[in-house]
Amino acid sequence: MKQRFQTVEPLDSTLLTPEAVGIATPDPLRYAFAQKRSAHAGGGASMVDAEQHQSVANQVLNNAQGAKGKRCLYVHVPFCRVRCTYCNFFQYASSQQLIEDYFAALMVELKTKAAMPWTQAAPFHAVYIGGGTPTDLSPAQIKTLGQMIRQHFPLTPDCELTLEGRINRFTDELFESALEGGFNRFSFGIQSFDTQVRRKAKRLDDREVVLKRVQELSATDAAPIVIDLLYGLPFQDLEVWQQDLADFLESGAHGVDLYQLIEMGGTPMKGMIEKGKLPMPADTATKATMFEYGAAFMDKHHLRRLSVNHWARDNRERSLYNSLAKTSAEVLPLGAGAGGNLGGYGFMQHRTLDKYIETINNGDLPLMMVTKSSPQAAINASIKANFDRGVVSAFEVNSAAGYDVFNACKPLFEAWQVNGLAKLEDQYLTLTLAGQFWAVTMAQAMIQLLPHIQVQQAA
Repeated sequence: MKQRFQTVEPLDSTLLTPEAVGIATPDPLRYAFAQKRSAHAGGGASMVDAEQHQSVANQVLNNAQGAKGKRCLYVHVPFCRVRCTYCNFFQYASSQQLIEDYFAALMVELKTKAAMPWTQAAPFHAVYIGGGTPTDLSPAQIKTLGQMIRQHFPLTPDCELTLEGRINRFTDELFESALEGGFNRFSFGIQSFDTQVRRKAKRLDDREVVLKRVQELSATDAAPIVIDLLYGLPFQDLEVWQQDLADFLESGAHGVDLYQLIEMGGTPMKGMIEKGKLPMPADTATKATMFEYGAAFMDKHHLRRLSVNHWARDNRERSLYNSLAKTSAEVLPLGAGAGGNLGGYGFMQHRTLDKYIETINNGDLPLMMVTKSSPQAAINASIKANFDRGVVSAFEVNSAAGYDVFNACKPLFEAWQVNGLAKLEDQYLTLTLAGQFWAVTMAQAMIQLLPHIQVQQAA
């Protein structure tokens, strides 16, 4: 029996600006929109006063009844030996003493948050250790971190525990220690195998070294080995990109993410381009061509698509954290610079080590910023999840919204269909290749139009 939702008026056509629906063009993949503005869709949160940060967070974490739905744990390790030119997240150069001081404080925070009623009320589905460069931790620290998570947090039997890192200096000892600690997935930011591209981006190790090490790790078959490839970097033309994809296939890695370069202010790359030390990165049309080639390459070699930008070689690779944390799951943050969301609030932790360690030593939660989630957070999350998958389901978005948002957005969907970005069939909106490339832009447009929908009571 078809489920009924509150009826709504369709969106006013005057709201369907080119910024929302794109433009009519023979080539929507490359020219439907001007450019991708951000890596993720979202918005609508409001700031919580600083003096209320501790009380709000403690109220959420002490509420065992608030644990609902899928849950993830994110642990941030804010150290890197080298700052990549495209990176806007660099915090601290790796130093043994700094890492030891940080790790000690992190263990305190881990045990404190693990003991909270919210944490213990339900199991976590995925854990991600990100950075920074988590593999700059020592083998003993990596093993301890994994064991502490497994010892103190409730985890599902098939919980995905991912350790992110660099191939550089990722020794057999580090790998074995991580496996002993319980990590069962490894993600490496390769970005490009090409030696020139890597050197200009300040990536460590040349192509042959990186390719050989990924092959060695993948061949052990001890856990899924996943790599990130970034397209649009300086010196990375179409020929280099095609070789990057071929190198991925040769590497034996079990999964791959294809991400486009998003030009962000404040990166070393931006300054180097302005000073003439680097050429301009690829424009949007060229990046669209790279995406097109990447998707066709994966189809040709029969890799299984998990999202609009992630493919798996076999069934062991699930990309569970990425599919959950970017969309619908609540995320508990640990560590300096970590961000998360739970209980209707967003949390960003102190980025500076001194402030983080001081706050932990004082017995407080290391909060730099707290936001109250948008009243439409649930439907926002559902929209992001659907666009990330490449298909918008009427049942899923309507269930999240509590009203017939799919029908209300049909004018938007029809405009996208006319512009070659999607196909509207019954209760599904399926993104075309062009729509997959512009998925974040389209999700953001739908989210921004939601407040204009007039909900009325069903007859």
